[in-house]
Amino acid sequence: MWDSVKRIGSGTGSWLQEKFFDPLLVVLQRGAEPSELAFSAAVGITLGVFPICGVTVFLCGFAIAALGSRCNAPTVIMANCIATPIELSLIIPFLRLGEFLTGSDHFPLTSDALKMILKGQASQEILQSIFHAMLGWLVSAPIMLGALYLSFLPCFTVLVRRLKARNFLFRRNAMERFLVASNSTSNLLQ
Repeated sequence: MWDSVKRIGSGTGSWLQEKFFDPLLVVLQRGAEPSELAFSAAVGITLGVFPICGVTVFLCGFAIAALGSRCNAPTVIMANCIATPIELSLIIPFLRLGEFLTGSDHFPLTSDALKMILKGQASQEILQSIFHAMLGWLVSAPIMLGALYLSFLPCFTVLVRRLKARNFLFRRNAMERFLVASNSTSNLLQ
């Protein structure tokens, strides 16, 4: 199975192998439980789609500090990084959900509004739209967390089981090689 993972990584370049597959393999080899890994990945992605760009790393840091040993910090950070493109695509749905929940009018997404934000001339409407996006995320975050956890749990269970089987075979082969080598050495000494 890991050979197929390495083939996937090699097709897209060494960057994907180095930044995604190798850290995932290291996390799995450290003996983390599948439920812990699934929860950590779900937390990382849920916090990673928070609708204010640049805040997600700090949110993940606070979550890691608050959860302590109940989560796997490298998995949370890796999932947060993976969620960055998703974050950008979910800002508008979170905004619209927040507007729906409060019964507000739709904020017009125009180039003029973007220019005002970039110039630092945020009006009260823009600040309200940020609040609506945060409200939309806050309402959907528990649902996302639960759905992601339930979808990641079987994946990590299979990965951990296969890695343990692979390590068992590797250890058994290493032990057999050691025994063969020690038998041949003892035969030479006799």
